[in-house]
Amino acid sequence: MSYIQGYDSETLREIVDPAACRARLAEIGHQRSLPALLERVWLLKVLGQLDDSLELSEQSVRVARMAGTRKDLLRARILHASVVNERGAHAAAEYELSTCAEEAEGQEWPAITAFALQHRGRTRFDAGDYDGARSDFKRVLFLRQELQGDETQLEVAMSMVEAAERRRSHSVAS
Repeated sequence: MSYIQGYDSETLREIVDPAACRARLAEIGHQRSLPALLERVWLLKVLGQLDDSLELSEQSVRVARMAGTRKDLLRARILHASVVNERGAHAAAEYELSTCAEEAEGQEWPAITAFALQHRGRTRFDAGDYDGARSDFKRVLFLRQELQGDETQLEVAMSMVEAAERRRSHSVAS
C-alpha cells in the first residue's frame, strides 16, 4: 500500500495521510528487520519526526552494512541522506546522494540510480540549485522510461522537472 497521495508542487514533498502513516508505524512497532527499519525511517520522516528518523536511519545503515546486500546499503544510505536533507544539511546530503548515485550507476542498477538522483534533485531544489535539480529530475525521467516505469512514476518525475523549471525561471526573473 502506498501512503503517498501525491507531491506538493511547491516543495516536492510527499503528501501523505498522517493518520494512516501513524497507524502503519504502530503496526510495524519495533520490528528489527531492515525493511521494517527503512519503512519506519520513512514514516517518521514524512510525519516530521526528524530526530527519531535520523537516529533510526543511522541504525538502518549500520544494519545494512553488517547484514544486508550492497543494494540494501545503498537504499539505507539514500534514505539517511534524505533525512539529513530534511534537517537542512543540504551539502552533506548532496554529497552522500552523489556517491550513492555513482555507485549504483557503476553497478548498473538503474532503479537505485534513479532513486538516488530523485533525492539528490530534491536536495538541490531545497538548496536553490534549480538547474542541478532539473538535470537530476530529467535523468530520473529518462531512467524510469528506460525501465518502463509505471505511469505514476513517470508523471512524478515529469512534475519534478516542471517544478524545477518553474522555480528556475521565477528566480531568474526576480
